[in-house]
Amino acid sequence: MNRFIMSAMGLSVICGTALAIEPGPASPSQKQTEAWLNLQASGHAASPIPQPAAPIERDLSMQRWLDSYQHQIPEFFEQKRGGSVSGSGGSGGN
Repeated sequence: MNRFIMSAMGLSVICGTALAIEPGPASPSQKQTEAWLNLQASGHAASPIPQPAAPIERDLSMQRWLDSYQHQIPEFFEQKRGGSVSGSGGSGGN
């Protein structure tokens, strides 16, 4: 029992350090992204006009979703088949 309590306390210390990151954006780009996400979540810029999907749009969306079940999810993905990844660590695509 004592070992369990010590393990739980150690785990809480480890998890607590992850929460010690200072809140707020780290860069101007992140600040702008967070502002857009907050605006979207708040609904303050939402249109007052309802914009329902047309029946054909709903049907096509449902068919795309149903078609996705025809492909099995692979156990793992082969890196060489999908292309290459640069190790620069910068933003942007391949």
